[in-house]
Amino acid sequence: MDINNNYCIIMAGGVGSRFWPLSRNSVPKQFLDIIGVGKTFLQMTVSRFSRILPLENIYVVTSVLYKDLIEAQIPEIPKENILYEPYKRNTAPCVAYATYKLYDKNPDATVVITPSDHLIINDSVFEDCIKSVMEYASCHDELFTIGVRPTSPNTNYGYIQIDKNDVVELNGTNMNKIKTFTEKPNSDLAKVFYETGEFYWNSGMFIWNLKTIKQELETHLPGVATLFMAGEGKYNTPAEKAFILNVYENSTSISIDYGVMEKTQLAWVYPASFGWSDVGTWESLYEISGSEQDADKNLSRVENQLFSNCKGSVFYEKNKGKLLVAKDLKDYMVIDTDDVLMVCPRNDAAIKEILVSLAVEDKSKYL
Repeated sequence: MDINNNYCIIMAGGVGSRFWPLSRNSVPKQFLDIIGVGKTFLQMTVSRFSRILPLENIYVVTSVLYKDLIEAQIPEIPKENILYEPYKRNTAPCVAYATYKLYDKNPDATVVITPSDHLIINDSVFEDCIKSVMEYASCHDELFTIGVRPTSPNTNYGYIQIDKNDVVELNGTNMNKIKTFTEKPNSDLAKVFYETGEFYWNSGMFIWNLKTIKQELETHLPGVATLFMAGEGKYNTPAEKAFILNVYENSTSISIDYGVMEKTQLAWVYPASFGWSDVGTWESLYEISGSEQDADKNLSRVENQLFSNCKGSVFYEKNKGKLLVAKDLKDYMVIDTDDVLMVCPRNDAAIKEILVSLAVEDKSKYL
């Protein structure tokens, strides 16, 4: 396998609204250091894949709104490798844009598609996984998704059901053909999924060679594929920008999961365990932060604090130095940013209700 034919496409155009009020439309989650490691999620993602394939083979697809953030945070990525979307159209147009642009440059490429805002704990296991599947995908006409072995019946993730009777071994790991995709289940269904042993969390990471994904886009999502196909001769030229604006104005909004992966007969899953979380909510941040919690199970990202009888709560202050005083709070969140102070129960439903209220009550400037 020629490593120079291996590419990474990082999807970095999402908003991450469930991390409100820290994550906003203007500065989404992928551009923030929510974990507290000195790097943003995007910077960690670029660093992770730069150990797997050449830096010049890393591409980023993002919104034109985030141009300044991109240039400031990952200046090491060549500017021509940043694909700016004029409108948000979900992940299928994002994948199609990167596919046809890269196909114009290197039709023999093998590609890993990844979100920009996930946490990987065991980098060495992750690297081995990606390298193995990329090598296999480079010479096989299947579409692979990385399935994460569930450690709990989590309702925040989509699930992938495998066909236990359709198996291929890769370096000692059994890859299975995919039977079904399921969106985030309720708690009862998640428990059933977890107990059967036939389901994996959908990591949102995909690996395939360009010829195969191009074929499947044109077969299962012809409306989107036809728009991007018309760019032959325009990609990687000054004409690309105006062409892409027109494409996105006319493209439907659809996910790659629904548009292709749920319809194709070529979908396979590679099961992995490398310490993964999409860290999609304050609750998920709390769940992965056990070692940081105090004796009362509080997670505090506050430098100057005075807590009394507080348990199981999350405290976060964007601007350090202010004294945060809290008393008798149990399972609460106190999140303090430049223009918002949020105090609410520590659960995902509370955030959803707040986001709806902001839109209805015309406080959308805070979103």
